[in-house]
Amino acid sequence: MATDWKGKLVRPKGGEGIHLVTGHLAYLCWDAVTHRKEASFVTGARLSCGCQWLISQQIPQFEDVKFEAASLLSELYCQENSVDAAKPLLRKAIQISQQTPYWHCRLLFQLAQLHTLEKDLVSACDLLGVGAEYARVVGSEYTRALFLLSKGMLLLMERKLQEVHPLLTLCGQIVENWQGNPIQKESLRVFFLVLQVTHYLDAGQVKSVKPCLKQLQQCIQTISTLHDDEILPSNPADLFHWLPKEHMCVLVYLVTVMHSMQAGYLEKAQKYTDKALMQLEKLKMLDCSPILSSFQVILLEHIIMCRLVTGHKATALQEISQVCQLCQQSPRLFSNHAAQLHTLLGLYCVSVNCMDNAEAQFTTALRLTNHQELWAFIVTNLASVYIREGNRHQEVLYSLLERINPDHSFPVSSHCLRAAAFYVRGLFSFFQGRYNEAKRFLRETLKMSNAEDLNRLTACSLVLLGHIFYVLGNHRESNNMVVPAMQLASKIPDMSVQLWSSALLRDLNKACGNAMDAHEAAQMHQNFSQQLLQDHIEACSLPEHNLITWTDGPPPVQFQAQNGPNTSLASLL
Repeated sequence: MATDWKGKLVRPKGGEGIHLVTGHLAYLCWDAVTHRKEASFVTGARLSCGCQWLISQQIPQFEDVKFEAASLLSELYCQENSVDAAKPLLRKAIQISQQTPYWHCRLLFQLAQLHTLEKDLVSACDLLGVGAEYARVVGSEYTRALFLLSKGMLLLMERKLQEVHPLLTLCGQIVENWQGNPIQKESLRVFFLVLQVTHYLDAGQVKSVKPCLKQLQQCIQTISTLHDDEILPSNPADLFHWLPKEHMCVLVYLVTVMHSMQAGYLEKAQKYTDKALMQLEKLKMLDCSPILSSFQVILLEHIIMCRLVTGHKATALQEISQVCQLCQQSPRLFSNHAAQLHTLLGLYCVSVNCMDNAEAQFTTALRLTNHQELWAFIVTNLASVYIREGNRHQEVLYSLLERINPDHSFPVSSHCLRAAAFYVRGLFSFFQGRYNEAKRFLRETLKMSNAEDLNRLTACSLVLLGHIFYVLGNHRESNNMVVPAMQLASKIPDMSVQLWSSALLRDLNKACGNAMDAHEAAQMHQNFSQQLLQDHIEACSLPEHNLITWTDGPPPVQFQAQNGPNTSLASLL
């Protein structure tokens, strides 16, 4: 959350940062730090810090020693899983540090961090509010903004949007009016804009976010041209900064990838992912901050979804395995990403037609998440699995569809997810043969997806409408839907929609007597089929394919080699 002026992390030998949750979603939280040390060393350090803390309380001139001892001791308690001992220590230090602005603010941040890691966001928000008011009283508008932005971050996590909007408005005013060190000012702007951008993306508003995202990208370009100023601020309460600018650069790449993925600009998402991962590799050679691993996992989560869409399942599976390996190195990282990991495996299973495994993965993910948007995303995909499976799960399917009914009481505010729910309802009505009802749902999807430039949903809705009109014998209207669907799918590129569209164009042109166009469409369909078939065989032959059976506990460490693909290819041809 904040580091001191010279770049040393305010939390001793630790760090805070941003954690963005995937699945067409994003929210922010502090990332935990886990240090593995010998028990005897930790115990000895705790005793040493404890002595310093007790002795320094008796000597008025030793404020720095006193409060640093309290800060370090609380960290050591946390490493020993003695959080209940750390909290009263920090409260005591906060109580007696009010005449020492730097330490008072730092300890407030630290206790707020502790409450956040325990998911006690109400207490954390209260502490950050106290910190903001204290910073205002001691004349530090800069640190007041840090406290308020951190509180806004937690309010976004709690979905308290009525409180978030006025708070972000106030933060924007403070940031623009504050005159101080240029890097500090721009870092505040980056923090502010990241919250705005992720808030829009969380709501599925891909088009509306563009002005904020452009400002964020311009802001990070400005920061990259500024030189670090070693002149210390005159106000000791200003001795903080949010993130190193190198980390901020990666973060901006990350939110750009999130936007590109949601909007369906998958080649752009790939380009920025490559840049971000290259930057991360360089940083990790010199910096062991856990936030870098969080950034890496989130980037991989997004690019995995992109690869599944573009028909690169084997690469996606290897990257899922890479996420597993990263999570094996950090229990907290795994705890934060387990639901997303099983969701990705569920999406992979769908792509290789392993529907029973897809159901198991999505069900596991639902059990592991309490995040509303991720829950809605998983349920939407699970419902599509049941629809494709026919009559096997009718009662469960009806129950799921009712829980994500976009016409009333939709559980989340996400524009994108609500549009997706309309599409799933349209898909269900199509399979039931209720074509007029299906058209109503799909037209609602088109209206919503066009409003926010949700290109994949637009392409999927167009091709399904085209299929419905073809079944109804309205070839002209079908062609009017399928041709733009193919154009949009080629631009994304979405291999499945291209495969579907080319098959429809082949049949449409054949029915209309257009032999040359039918032959061209048939050739396209054959090419897409061969590409998908080859990738399917390659993916299912990888040892990592065995991950589809993992539904409990930590990720498996090793994988047994596959003899060959064991899934049906019929759905690809």
